[in-house]
Amino acid sequence: MWPVLAAASVSEAASLLAKQWASLAVGTDDAAAAREPHWATANTIALELKTVRLRDFSIAANGIPTLLCAPFALHGAAVVDLAPGHSLVAALRKAGLKRLFVTDWRSAVDDMRFLRIDDYLADLNVLVDELGGAVDLIGLCQGGWLSLLYAARFPAKVRKLVLAGAPIDIAAAPSALTSLVEASPPALFQELVALGDGRVLGRKVQRFWGPETVSAEDVRQMLQTPEPIGSPAFAKLETIFRDWYAWTVDLPGPYYLEVIEKLYRRNEIATGQFVALGKTIDLMNVRVPLFLLAAHNDELIAPAQLFATERLVRSLDVRKETAQCRHAALFMGKNTLDRCWPRIVGWMLAPVITSRDAAE
Repeated sequence: MWPVLAAASVSEAASLLAKQWASLAVGTDDAAAAREPHWATANTIALELKTVRLRDFSIAANGIPTLLCAPFALHGAAVVDLAPGHSLVAALRKAGLKRLFVTDWRSAVDDMRFLRIDDYLADLNVLVDELGGAVDLIGLCQGGWLSLLYAARFPAKVRKLVLAGAPIDIAAAPSALTSLVEASPPALFQELVALGDGRVLGRKVQRFWGPETVSAEDVRQMLQTPEPIGSPAFAKLETIFRDWYAWTVDLPGPYYLEVIEKLYRRNEIATGQFVALGKTIDLMNVRVPLFLLAAHNDELIAPAQLFATERLVRSLDVRKETAQCRHAALFMGKNTLDRCWPRIVGWMLAPVITSRDAAE
């Protein structure tokens, strides 16, 4: 089916074929809806908007707030706080971050079906203002390009910026996601939106983006757990992971189609063509200290797509690191959390490098 789709033009025939494939991919909706995953660490809701809950994991009232911008894609934001030993939230607090907040993006309900990227950028700005108007920003995966856009659009509101596993320059190297978009006519993605009456229904497209189930060995690799498969300890972790994986979020159709078209087809962020909240984004406006963390064995996003950010910005302090892991292990893998993120926090807590520091 894929070669046929790739060769089809965007025409009535292609649209019909795409609709047939989309219907096959999403299947029926007979299964009961999965339950929203629990968060492993105690937290409070600091602010609630239509699109997002601002979760507060702080253990102190003073200091620069850190805002962890979770992905808004197929699965929920609890990926950052999956389980004890597999929580990025816990790792960041242990390493020294005292004021920590997370964007818990809400699944799109019917009256959100017209929202676009601008709506999410605007609400991200509301969260930053709620935190005092200046933050250290950590963007994960799809939350990474959103964070970079935000830092370029509101440069005075970001003190330091961390991007982990984020697709920034799609042309820098091929990846699974870019290959999928290239092999599919636009009509396919439009039909996925049409099947959801203006939304992309996560529970229905799980099979389209990836396997409905994940093997125990895949779970072990993503969690980087030493617990042997079949042991009670592994079984407990596996259950938590599968509960998180089974619960999907719905996306507004326009938002989804803009991501496909502007990021993955036209590479507008890297080429300087992206317009955010009325202004064309120039990444040269990003001069804040920048840390880039990639996964060496990333099955979704090529490290080069992230590391290309270094040449697109004007930051005086750019650090890069490659973790020996797969994509999801950047946020939930025990080894990565224990080894990489404490160094990142140490860098975040250090004084900001100025032009004078750089000269010296």
